[in-house]
Amino acid sequence: MTQDKEGIYKYLRTEKKFPLMWCSGCGNGIVLGSTLRAIDTIGLDANQVAVVSGIGCSGRASTYVDFNTLHTTHGRALTFATGLKLARPEMTVLVVMGDGDALAIGGNHFIHSARRNIDLTAIIYNNYIYGMTGGQISPTTPPQMIASTARAGNIEAAFDVVKLAEAAGASFVARGTAFHVNQLDELMEKAIRKKGFSVLDVITQCPPIYGRYNRLGSATNMMRWQEEHALELDEAEGLSEEEVKDKFLTGVFVDEERPEYCEEYERLVNRVQGKEGG
Repeated sequence: MTQDKEGIYKYLRTEKKFPLMWCSGCGNGIVLGSTLRAIDTIGLDANQVAVVSGIGCSGRASTYVDFNTLHTTHGRALTFATGLKLARPEMTVLVVMGDGDALAIGGNHFIHSARRNIDLTAIIYNNYIYGMTGGQISPTTPPQMIASTARAGNIEAAFDVVKLAEAAGASFVARGTAFHVNQLDELMEKAIRKKGFSVLDVITQCPPIYGRYNRLGSATNMMRWQEEHALELDEAEGLSEEEVKDKFLTGVFVDEERPEYCEEYERLVNRVQGKEGG
């Protein structure tokens, strides 16, 4: 770690890895900043933090941060992170994924990581598209929206990341946006602190690909859309279905205590080796 930097900049590899490759107006830097502020607020030892990422725009996050990092293969970030956590359960392991990376080729790993409830924090940069590899539809691309593989409009239903994570058994599930930074910082901190599998779905913008295909305007316009369409859970209480039909909800959806996989695995090993009764 470089010690002469201040604030969250001390967590960045500024000497060798910048300027970054994210496009102008991309929300990924906002999400990364929120992650670093949460780590700093919690006071984690940088040498005990690992950031694991897959392929795609979001995957570059592990390149820019000065922690223990793994830039892995497409859809497999959670498998690498699972092995790391089992080998070093004392470490804080964050897994950075895009919506396609996490839920398409990585979908099987996502649901089973949630089912096992292994102590990982999955941060999904959800921009509704494959941004780096050609602008294809992803599992979260809304119906009727345009992509390189859906030039007449997407006809597939989209995954709701929150509902998927909740159904699969994640201990903590939340959603925020790149626009609502103060809320995102709070959600990020809660997700990292939570023992068990935590999922933070972050709605973010991709102006040059998703925005251009769908004529959504500038990054500013896309962030205004987030501002206008996000609705906090407590604000949605009492509203009719009609009033919330074009909105998406943000906040904490699940916060439960469940047995954590690494701890259960250690108990199993001790029992089999005769180190405890049973």
